[in-house]
Amino acid sequence: MHRSALFLLLVLFSTTLSAADKPNIVYIFCDNLGYGDIGCFGSTKHKTPHLDKMAEEGLKLTSYYAASGVCTPSRAALMTGCYPRRVGLDNPDPDGAVLRPVSPNGLNPEEITIAEVLKDAGYVTTIIGKWHLGDQPQFLPTRQGFDSYFGIPYSDDMTAREGKPWPKLPLMENETVIEAPVDRDYLTKRYTERAIEFLKENREKPFFLYMPQAMPGSTRSPYASPDFQGKSDNGPWGDSIEELDWSTGQILKALKELGLDENTLVIWTSDNGAPRRNPVQGSNLPLSGWGYSTAEGGMRVPCIVRWPGKVPAGTVNDELCSTIDMLPTFAALAGADVPEDRVIDGQDIRGLLFHPEQAKSPHTAFFYYQLDQLQAVRAGYWKLYLPLDQKREGLNAKRVQSPARLYNLATDLAEENDVAEENPGVVNRLTVYAERIRADLGEGDDFGPGVRPVGRDETPEPLVLGE
Repeated sequence: MHRSALFLLLVLFSTTLSAADKPNIVYIFCDNLGYGDIGCFGSTKHKTPHLDKMAEEGLKLTSYYAASGVCTPSRAALMTGCYPRRVGLDNPDPDGAVLRPVSPNGLNPEEITIAEVLKDAGYVTTIIGKWHLGDQPQFLPTRQGFDSYFGIPYSDDMTAREGKPWPKLPLMENETVIEAPVDRDYLTKRYTERAIEFLKENREKPFFLYMPQAMPGSTRSPYASPDFQGKSDNGPWGDSIEELDWSTGQILKALKELGLDENTLVIWTSDNGAPRRNPVQGSNLPLSGWGYSTAEGGMRVPCIVRWPGKVPAGTVNDELCSTIDMLPTFAALAGADVPEDRVIDGQDIRGLLFHPEQAKSPHTAFFYYQLDQLQAVRAGYWKLYLPLDQKREGLNAKRVQSPARLYNLATDLAEENDVAEENPGVVNRLTVYAERIRADLGEGDDFGPGVRPVGRDETPEPLVLGE
């Protein structure tokens, strides 16, 4: 299909949507789940029949990227449609890019979130799950566009311990701690039950359900309810994933029973790739590398999109897209305006969702940041790792020397065959893209003009039961 004809179709579709009921949106965001951890993306260890059926009934996005290989920056990007550095949530010093309990940092309330965009368009908004964008009152979801909140405010491994002023892992209802410590075995089950309650209560209104699951999570031994413990072929990691599959099945079932199925866009994905563990737990195959890195396995995540009658069933699209695209895409679907008083890095990808066999990526380039360091850039199927004298490795202070490397991801998902010498023109072109984003956002302690301030509370207090 010619691009002009495709554009006309999208305009007509948008006009139809604005005249009819606004679509409901459900976004399920798993924690640390790898590209190869579910059946329809190649897993042979985990039984995921509900997700596999969801893919059969919808679309697989196979070049869908989190905007960071770690959780807080990744979630900031999703919420704001921006690279984490642009909203100040990438800097590892002094308070950590992965926010800890009682951190003074958080998502700046001046940022505009997906929830705020949709709320202004008449949506009921809720988050059920892991927030991890600040635990101080002004940073909580109910101050960032969500009508309600039920979940834990940060990672499941951030529990009370000696030498740190961390409270027992809290479960929150809106802005109040209702349990501490929460029983992590039951988080997936309780989140699912609460999500179904939300669907029933809001079936007559357009709604946005953001469901950032806690599992498989950050602990060495992930959690699952008793019905799933010991049932998989891959220990606690597999148990937790198979319960996540069950959870998705329950939500899809509820949408059908409530008559909401044909007016609800459901997107299922992960915040970053599976981390390296010994013995191995998760899988990012056939991609290279592990979570918490800029390797493909660190930032490319499985993504399934389902909307009967709108998203073609049984389709696959391998065009470049990202979590940063959700804000402009959801805004377009809701007939809402994208903020014009600030830079939004994401793009409207309705074309990829509704015409996956013809549409192309709207991105000229995509940038891979390791916390505050730009490490790689992708354009089309080319991925260039930039030459760095002090390349940041993982989440610690380790630095290594790293030469320029170029990979063709169309034929080399494992990033094994460096073709930089044979393609100097490609290297030069992608280097120019990198120079442009560095001029805008800077790097390390050199903040460019496009960086906005992080939220900051100089007197943070721990969350307390009943408060």
